[in-house]
Amino acid sequence: YLLEQDFPGMRIGPEPTTDSFIAVMYGETEGNVPGNALVVDPKKPFRKLSRFGNAFLNRFMCSQLPNEVLKSISIIDSPGILSGEKQRISRGYDFCQVLQWFAERVDRIILLFDAHKLDISDEFSEAIKSFRGQDDKIRVVLNKADQVDTQQLMRVYGALMWSLGKVIDTPEVLRVYIGSFWAHPLRNTDNRRLFEAEAQDLFKDIQSLPQKAAVRKLNDLIKRARLAKVHAYIISYLKKEMPSVFGKENKKKELINRLPEIYIQLQREYHISAGDFPEVKKMQELLENCDFTKFHSLKPKLIEAVDNMLANKIASLMNLISQEESNMPTEMVHGGAFDGTMAGPFGHGYGEGAKEGADEEEWVVAKDKPAYDEIFYTLSPINGKISGISAKKEMVTSKLPNSVLGKIWKLADCDGDGMLDDEEFALAKHLIKIKLDGYELPGTLPSHLVPPSHRKPFQTAE
Repeated sequence: YLLEQDFPGMRIGPEPTTDSFIAVMYGETEGNVPGNALVVDPKKPFRKLSRFGNAFLNRFMCSQLPNEVLKSISIIDSPGILSGEKQRISRGYDFCQVLQWFAERVDRIILLFDAHKLDISDEFSEAIKSFRGQDDKIRVVLNKADQVDTQQLMRVYGALMWSLGKVIDTPEVLRVYIGSFWAHPLRNTDNRRLFEAEAQDLFKDIQSLPQKAAVRKLNDLIKRARLAKVHAYIISYLKKEMPSVFGKENKKKELINRLPEIYIQLQREYHISAGDFPEVKKMQELLENCDFTKFHSLKPKLIEAVDNMLANKIASLMNLISQEESNMPTEMVHGGAFDGTMAGPFGHGYGEGAKEGADEEEWVVAKDKPAYDEIFYTLSPINGKISGISAKKEMVTSKLPNSVLGKIWKLADCDGDGMLDDEEFALAKHLIKIKLDGYELPGTLPSHLVPPSHRKPFQTAE
């Protein structure tokens, strides 16, 4: 949908189709690169994936095609999630570990749900849990929302939020984008405006990713530096506690069991936050296969170097990124579905709210002016104008707050004389209608809304 074209290796169907991770990337020629060849290519960022073995690499490939969207972003299409009996049949590789590897390196994670299939299976639940620590990257898309009516959609959305709340353990609510993300006619058009606004929000979110990529990488570097530092403290402590000759195996078991206490001790000794420590259970599992005697002792100079980098070097790097961004043009994602919503009369919000009548010759307020005039003449105009007090009595009947009505007054009083003539009053009523219909007011009055009698005549060249 985003690329507006198929990519090599793509298969879409209602049944479970692809069991492959496909990296969709830009390439001058269209084609596929299989996983084993991909992880030995020094120009691609996938070399570290070789540790997941052939079972994974046989189900990993890179799909390259010359698409404008892919010049700015690359997309990792993960396999469909299995449910029921199917998920008990092992994939042959650690699916959640692979997801975690990608999650640590991507800028955005999008979870897709169908309006008809909201069930979060055991595998999906495990997959979401593997994104722990990357919660800020997660967005949720509720797709095929046009296949249900408004009442059902409200219930589906509520059920989805409830299900997600049980799996994703964060205090804030995840952002869910509702829509129908394919290029077919909508089955149910009741919520068309909602779908358009949601798609626009999702596009803005994706389009901003290239700008934030450098800051995100820097953020990951800081995160890794802090983790490496804590790791050094843990490893050196375990090395120090090991006996030089006898009872090494028993001591190792004892230290692994005491790991939570060791964490607390190191927190106090080195003033480290508890959130910087790796997960106890996972660390205990990894330590089972390690020889503690081969661990290195703590090297204070290296710790100093990391502290110096975090305290001083990172600030200068942030300044460099800010300078570079200000000197370069704003990088946005272009092409594919992103261009379809930007230009022409089908762009989001075109011809709606304050933009209504922008490409019409006649003043858009004129069609409702007779009704507004009736109200105007009941307010006892003097010399064709009503005072602010008279206008206020009528305008407050809209129940809009004074801050909004004040802005409307400022926009409608075109000549700034503190009074409204019949055209200015009609404009004020039109702006109130725009606000009551749920649209935003413009910052300055657009030229097509300026009343005809207040428009400056065109100066003709002699």
